[in-house]
Amino acid sequence: MPSLPSSMQAVVAREPGNASVLALADRPVPEPGAGEVLLRVLGAGVNRPDIMQRQGISKPAPSVTDVLGLEVCGEVVSCGPGVDGALAGRRLMSLVPGGGYAPWCVAAVDHSFAVPERLSDAEAAALPEGLFTVWHNLFELGRLRMGDTLLVHGGAGGIGTLAIQMARAAGATVITTASDETRFEELKALGADATICWRTTDFVQACLERTEGRGVDVVLDVVGGDYVHRNLQAMAFGGRHVSLSFMQGSAVQIEMLQLMQKQLSLHSSTMRPQSRSEKARMAQGIARHVIPLVQSGRIGPRIHHTFALKDAAASHEMLESGQVFGKLVLIPEAANP
Repeated sequence: MPSLPSSMQAVVAREPGNASVLALADRPVPEPGAGEVLLRVLGAGVNRPDIMQRQGISKPAPSVTDVLGLEVCGEVVSCGPGVDGALAGRRLMSLVPGGGYAPWCVAAVDHSFAVPERLSDAEAAALPEGLFTVWHNLFELGRLRMGDTLLVHGGAGGIGTLAIQMARAAGATVITTASDETRFEELKALGADATICWRTTDFVQACLERTEGRGVDVVLDVVGGDYVHRNLQAMAFGGRHVSLSFMQGSAVQIEMLQLMQKQLSLHSSTMRPQSRSEKARMAQGIARHVIPLVQSGRIGPRIHHTFALKDAAASHEMLESGQVFGKLVLIPEAANP
């Protein structure tokens, strides 16, 4: 195959700040290490952790590139030591520790999945981060199981739309909140049994009414702040509360007596700091239980909009607007050497 260039134009944050600090910068084309492949990036998902990195709230590990991007779909162009060379030319969708907003990106093979033929490049790029996040938080930490009732906050987001589908496929009843009632019909088509407009309806009362006073078994929360206290009020005995983000603040007040009397448990995680081996373990579960559902079309991403790589700042502005229904994806120009 033709030789690769030594450098590329990739998206970095020049300094902490708003979306305007994102810019293309020269970075070396990475080389795959043991157990890794080099991908020609066909699409890169845009996620809230990218915004947190841009703002300086979270930072990549010292050994990780400053190029943004935590999930990609790409074509394998070279293989590192210990990787089967037969992967060359194949499409993979991969969770990466950074580097996705670029024409080329390194990915661990054991954090990657073969892209089902039915998925476009953009659709495949929109899946890995959500698959890992929902699988680990909803099914491993939240222990969601058939017959449970789940409350998903932010059901129209990238994580929310995927969580609804995965929970429904697992046999759970799904209640979701959203801000725009025009989205309710499609959210129900994705698998939501009930939809709540949080602007006009008390979700606690609505959940209790929906469950005949029992409450929900699992809450998947991205809001934080005073929502946590309200979530606990909406939960059933033995319920599990899982926090993914905290758009209304990370400091919360909790009534311990309520936790003890209802035997509630609180869980949370972030994906980026997880060890390589832990992510590989999660990937095995996803490959076994979730990827077949993606292949069959029962689970898939909803793409709201795609952007050229050079327009990464516009993608961040759109995500921060709160108007996104599903996922945003960056598409690099053809990364031909």
